[in-house]
Amino acid sequence: MTKLQIGDKAPSFTALDQSGKKVTLNDFKGKKLVLFFYPKASTPGCTTEVKNLRDNYKEFLEKGYAILGVSADSAKRQQNFINKNELPFPLLVDEDKKVIEAFGVWGPKKFMGREYDGIHRTTFIIDEKGKIENIIKKVKTKEHANQILCNTNM
Repeated sequence: MTKLQIGDKAPSFTALDQSGKKVTLNDFKGKKLVLFFYPKASTPGCTTEVKNLRDNYKEFLEKGYAILGVSADSAKRQQNFINKNELPFPLLVDEDKKVIEAFGVWGPKKFMGREYDGIHRTTFIIDEKGKIENIIKKVKTKEHANQILCNTNM
């Protein structure tokens, strides 16, 4: 799991979003970034999580935050996820898991007695200078926006 800690410089990344647009960490210099990693688009927990972020999006913008989601899903699956849930923020396509591994959120998981490797639902709050301000490892999908907005240095 992630070796990154609060105060560390966030790993630099370049990836494509759902529409093929190149996105880098540098694109968010001067803004706070909510970088959330989720296991799989259109699954129940992930859908609950993105809807919670969507429903609070205006508050994030008012407080100077950009939101960016990341999973190993294909561009088509990410675009469908955005369309179906009317998401106002981009989702990175990380099929080769470069961003996922850079942030240390890929690893062994257990579900219903079965062990497998997958993405650990984790959120990084990155400040205007690219430093990690907070890491949320125990994401509550129904209250995720509140976890972020109530636990930051604003």
